Amino acid sequence: MSRAQSVELSYDDGVRAVELAREAVESYVRHGQREHPGSMRETFYTRTGAFVRLQSRRGRGRLRGCAGSIHESDQLGHAIVEAAIQAASGDSAGSEVTTNELDDLLISVCVVCNTVLTDNPVDDLELGTHGVTIDTGETYTSMYPTLPVEHGWSKEKFLSRACRKAGLSPLAWQDDETMVTLFEGKVFRERLDHGSIESI
Repeated sequence: MSRAQSVELSYDDGVRAVELAREAVESYVRHGQREHPGSMRETFYTRTGAFVRLQSRRGRGRLRGCAGSIHESDQLGHAIVEAAIQAASGDSAGSEVTTNELDDLLISVCVVCNTVLTDNPVDDLELGTHGVTIDTGETYTSMYPTLPVEHGWSKEKFLSRACRKAGLSPLAWQDDETMVTLFEGKVFRERLDHGSIESI
């Protein structure tokens, strides 16, 4: 098992992360433009991965898009903007987010604070704390850390779902050639009642 360097976020950092994601989605959907993070809080210059998840407030939280990466190639502010644009595009959930949907979107951001490359994912995985990345060299996919809690999945079910999303056998996570990386993510999201942003 190997670990990457940890990233620390305050609540105010999380609030700004969600605000930036929403600004990026709205700029892309309304104007086809890429939002620039501008002058960022110090944490947002850290090189780490991030994910943005878009759900509809209607239809029991129907997924409208989810995108991102665990990789550290971008500063956090830019990683959030890029993930938000990808999540809102037609490549994410099959159809591009429209302007009519913007007010009904529930936006959450997962900032990758730590990664764990594991040979024993069942033992190392903590439900509600870790997301999962499956990588075979030919196919690659990630699963958001809150999913197993939301759906009542066991560790094995979570890993199997990640493999199926990657187009693999549900048990591919047990194969030696499958690289399983767990990422510890700090998740912040807008509340259902259009109120403040919460940390989960």
